[in-house]
Amino acid sequence: MSTPLELMQQILRHHAALGLDSNADRQAVPADASPYAVCYAAARRLGFIPTDAEVVASAWQRQSERTGRFAAECWPCDPLDFGIAEQPGQGVAGPAFAPCPHELGLYAVLPSAEWVARMARAGLPTVQLRFKSQDATAVRAEIRAAVAAVQGTASLLFINDHWREAIAAGAYGVHLGQEDLDQLSAAELGEIRDAGLRLGLSTHGYAEMLRADAVNPSYLALGAVFPTTLKAMVTPPQGTGRLQAYARLMRTRSLVAIGGISAEQLPEIAASGVGSVAVVRAITGAEQPEASAAALLQRWDALQKI
Repeated sequence: MSTPLELMQQILRHHAALGLDSNADRQAVPADASPYAVCYAAARRLGFIPTDAEVVASAWQRQSERTGRFAAECWPCDPLDFGIAEQPGQGVAGPAFAPCPHELGLYAVLPSAEWVARMARAGLPTVQLRFKSQDATAVRAEIRAAVAAVQGTASLLFINDHWREAIAAGAYGVHLGQEDLDQLSAAELGEIRDAGLRLGLSTHGYAEMLRADAVNPSYLALGAVFPTTLKAMVTPPQGTGRLQAYARLMRTRSLVAIGGISAEQLPEIAASGVGSVAVVRAITGAEQPEASAAALLQRWDALQKI
């Protein structure tokens, strides 16, 4: 019979693709012989932050109890082992937000209403206005202009952060980060839901995914997959190995991969199983943005058919 340390080493060998050097605790060892203790130590050695390691270890404990065996090669991916519903819209924090397409396709995060207009005309299926300003009047005007810009096109428009203004302007949806979620009361979440807006939430690992899923959002954003300069990140890039694990767990949800993604990385992202890929500088930093958007869209659609 294998010792707890040997079982931990088996996990590390089978799931090396999930490892990140940052945050890794190379001295972690199982505190006892339980699946929880073995898997917690393995997850910490793989670089999962403590809160995510706890989630993985608890899921592995449930998986072992459910199946009657400990399988080092089987990384948990059954929603029931994570304590979440198999289907979206069955969370514990109230009714679900309005659904959005399971596959949002190529999703451009854009700095202004002018950019939104350009990419809507270019045929992108999903766009997000990420307009940063301390001027409340300018924010309201930019959001109204972005909503007007997608009228008559097939583009779905999400507004980053400014949910009250998004409601007032009649936007399709709003995208919020974990910090935004921290600041919202249940009543405020209810305002967004009751207005019919779709809600997208950023997540950066297992614990944040479970927390976000509990409010029944329209989609989950998974990232940052690769290094990004768009914003300062507390967590390191997750990589495509973890993206695949997250996508397997949340496979019935609408998922968006985000963070440092370029045209060259689209095949890896598509292989993970997510239905949407968010890009920023691959479009806004291109010499010919419309041409780049068209090429990215064609490439992503082709990969989804493989």
